[in-house]
Amino acid sequence: MELAARPLDGADSGEANTSFIPLSDPDITFAELSAVETLLCSPQISNGRITEAFEHAFAAYLGRKYAVAVSSGTIGLLLALKTLGIGSGQEVIASPYSFRETVHAIGLAGARAVFADIDYWSGTLIPAKVEERITVNTRAIVVGNANGHPAPWSELRAIAQRHQLPLLEDSTEAIGSSYKGELVGRFGDLAVFDFAQPLALSCGEGAMVVTDDIDIAVGLRRNCAHRLDERASVVVGATAPYQCGMSDLTAALGLAQLKRLDEILERRRLVEQLYNAHMQSFEGIKPPYVGPDVTEVNWLLYLVHLGTRFTRSGRDAIIDDLRAAQVEAAAYSHPLHLQRQYFELGYRRGDFLVAEKIADRALALPFHTHLTNNKIEFVVETMKDASINVGAGAAIY
Repeated sequence: MELAARPLDGADSGEANTSFIPLSDPDITFAELSAVETLLCSPQISNGRITEAFEHAFAAYLGRKYAVAVSSGTIGLLLALKTLGIGSGQEVIASPYSFRETVHAIGLAGARAVFADIDYWSGTLIPAKVEERITVNTRAIVVGNANGHPAPWSELRAIAQRHQLPLLEDSTEAIGSSYKGELVGRFGDLAVFDFAQPLALSCGEGAMVVTDDIDIAVGLRRNCAHRLDERASVVVGATAPYQCGMSDLTAALGLAQLKRLDEILERRRLVEQLYNAHMQSFEGIKPPYVGPDVTEVNWLLYLVHLGTRFTRSGRDAIIDDLRAAQVEAAAYSHPLHLQRQYFELGYRRGDFLVAEKIADRALALPFHTHLTNNKIEFVVETMKDASINVGAGAAIY
């Protein structure tokens, strides 16, 4: 019997509005608890048959030939770069508007991250801006589906083919989203998915790299870890792996979540609809943007873009007011090119104006399946009051 999910229809009307509302809260049922309990009673909890089953199931879900389970999205991208032979003195084009952990992999590989600006509405890389940044030192393009919104993959694929560059897809934020009828994770030469919180499919930690290229898949496995049954292999023994495979414990949780993924995403879409309904009373706030070639978006977080009358400090003040009301919110996000690691590479404020403009005014609100109608109403009303408190009135684009 499945653990009853918390209602989404406001059935908690008697609860206090001041109860803490977290930014994320994994959707865990008896299915996940049972899977982990069964594994704990087995003789093996390290990388083994359950991890292999998760890899096969994930590859089948996406319709890709190979999937390699790893310990994190950062490690997954690092292994991908290593497998492609990308390292010191070489350049990889990426977005300045993403989680820093993704781009850290480029630095860990010894390469240099070269940023390109993003589209104001979707938050994804602009193909023309990407092509402008290609040089003789460029060895790959890494493109993310920002906050779950698919990038313009047709144009990006054309650019990558024209310049004979591998296209790496960062789908850590977008599982279940689709572009022109195809699931994200199918557009790059390889794609990376992460399973840490606050992602829809959450195992605590862990990630998956998928590809249709057998040479890439073999390289990923050799760089990732050696299995016990490979200990006598001369070929595998010639590679020093990072020993960053996924444990069967993590895989058991991930496999159970994958089986329930459609249910989880459907419940998250219902939460989005409730947010949109309450946001209609918030002057000028528009529903999240969905591009013309995008079939479906499954958002990572409910993102609000505050208008130009707001400053970054005003946005931060709203976050503080929300936290005072026991609502966890977050800035989304601090531009990567202005963080110390990349600032030292010569980047400065003003280099990527769109990314900076969005990052200064983007506000992430709680988004998970345990949010009720009453809680969402409370979050939106609190944010409206906070926007007035900072002297900007209602938020507009």
